Amino acid sequence: MKKLNVGMIGGGFMGKAHSMAYAAMPMFFWPAPAIPHRKTVVDINEQMAKDAAARYGFESYSSDWRRVVEDPGIDIIDIVTPNDSHAEIAIAAAKAGKHIICEKPLARTAAEAKLMYDAVKDAGVKHMVAFNYRRTPAILLAKKYIEEGAIGKILNFRGTYLQDWSADPQSPLSWRFRKDIAGSGALGDIATHVIDMARYLVGEINEVMGVAKTWIKERPVQSGGVDKLGTVKAGGDVKKEAVDVDDEVSTLLRFESGAVGSIEATRNAWGRNNYITFEIHGETGSISFNYERSDELKVCFASDPDDRRGFRTVYTGPAHPYGAALWPIPALGIGYGETKIIEAFDFISAIVNDTEVSPNFHDGYRIAEISDAILLSASNGKWERTGA
Repeated sequence: MKKLNVGMIGGGFMGKAHSMAYAAMPMFFWPAPAIPHRKTVVDINEQMAKDAAARYGFESYSSDWRRVVEDPGIDIIDIVTPNDSHAEIAIAAAKAGKHIICEKPLARTAAEAKLMYDAVKDAGVKHMVAFNYRRTPAILLAKKYIEEGAIGKILNFRGTYLQDWSADPQSPLSWRFRKDIAGSGALGDIATHVIDMARYLVGEINEVMGVAKTWIKERPVQSGGVDKLGTVKAGGDVKKEAVDVDDEVSTLLRFESGAVGSIEATRNAWGRNNYITFEIHGETGSISFNYERSDELKVCFASDPDDRRGFRTVYTGPAHPYGAALWPIPALGIGYGETKIIEAFDFISAIVNDTEVSPNFHDGYRIAEISDAILLSASNGKWERTGA
């Protein structure tokens, strides 16, 4: 069976998720399109890279990503670093002829994302942005219902991504709160997932009207290079620095199809852990999803008799998208790991079969254009075109 050597740049939380997916993908999707071999992992110094290799099952390690990108034995470059390094690594990898998967958001700005998209397009390599939530089987089932016309013409999309991991002002100043590294805050980090779902399910977004807020304006300086994601709280008299990105964003949407909608994202919603939701209303039905109950899709069809019309719950399983490769009965529990396994399968399949994969760098570029338009609208109070 064909083997594809992976060079993974970054050894943090997302490195763990991607490594697990490479290891497990052939166990779920057998026979696998190819075996992703964890060849080399890169981290910020030799000791951290060595630890990452031992933990994640990589054959070798390095503290120099350029050496890995230039290695002729590497087939895939997997970018799981903070946002400010995505463009440099991806462009170099494309020029070296590597297939590339990059964590979201693709870049800090649309201009940066455009350079990345142009590089992979010119190189003719496969490219993917890791918006893995859209690979939750229930969301794929929603897509199937929509394409079948089960809810008719879509009128409205309403989406949220609510978290509370940084609602405490004592949560440390992660790189996610720094514009020079992240580009934006809640918008780029979490709202982009919902923007991706909206485009995937409803279609292109043409105009936005946004509001962005920064409620917590300074945070304790984080010690060490590991992103703590709010799991460690600073105590006592510690140095604080300014937060210069949004931690809450809301936007109205106008779709190319004529549908309208809204998206809300915040990291200040006490009691909400990973609350990704959407509700889609069509002329003949509605679809509702909540990621915290990721095995479930709620649907309501106008054709139901008046005395029993309402939302019913479909539990995803073998009869649904990717179901045959996952667990043998519905509702056994689809989690974050499974979405990454499906993501790895689709990316490896695209490489082996020379097919397109989505979301790709073009999708990442479009989402960056939409994000830039939301921030511009938030600053001037006007509807803004997204470039579509």
